[in-house]
Amino acid sequence: MAEKPSSWSPLLIGYGEDAHRLGVGRELWLGGVRIESERGAIAHSDGDVILHAISDALLSAFALGDIGSYFPDYDPRWKGLESRVILELVLQKVRESGYRLGQLSAVVVLDQPRLGPHRSTIQHHLALLTGLPERRVGLTFKTSEGLAPDHAQCRAVVYLEPLPEKAGV
Repeated sequence: MAEKPSSWSPLLIGYGEDAHRLGVGRELWLGGVRIESERGAIAHSDGDVILHAISDALLSAFALGDIGSYFPDYDPRWKGLESRVILELVLQKVRESGYRLGQLSAVVVLDQPRLGPHRSTIQHHLALLTGLPERRVGLTFKTSEGLAPDHAQCRAVVYLEPLPEKAGV
C-alpha cells in the first residue's frame, strides 16, 4: 500500500476508465443501479463501468495498478462479482493509507438507453456507496454519436484528502 502520510499530506487525484461491450439478454448495471435495458455489459463481473472506473481511479491515485490486478477475469472466484464489492475493498485500501474520498466526477458514454432519467438515482446510490454528499458526486452522460453503439464506457476522476486524524487537523 502507499506510504503513510507524514505531518504534511498532499491531496491526491486519480483517473480511471472502463469499457464493456454490450450484449442482448445481459443486465445493465451503472453506479450500482440496475437499469432496464435490452442489452447489458458482457463481463466477468457485473460489468458496472462506473464502479470499475471509480475503483481504478482510486487505485491510480496511489500507483497501485488496476482492478484487474486484484480481481483478474481468469480467476473463477470473481465470476459474477458485484462491482460494489470491488469499490468497497478499494475504499478500504484508501482509508488504510490515511485518506478519504473527497469528490468524484464520472462521464458515462452510452448510446442506449438514455440515462438522463436515471441521473438522480445513480448519483444518490454513488453517494451512498462512497460516503460522499450528493453534491460531491459529478455525473455526466454522453452518447458516442453513433461511433460506438455497442459499448458502455466510463471515465472517472477522484480527489482524495488526508483523513483529519492523519493530517494533524
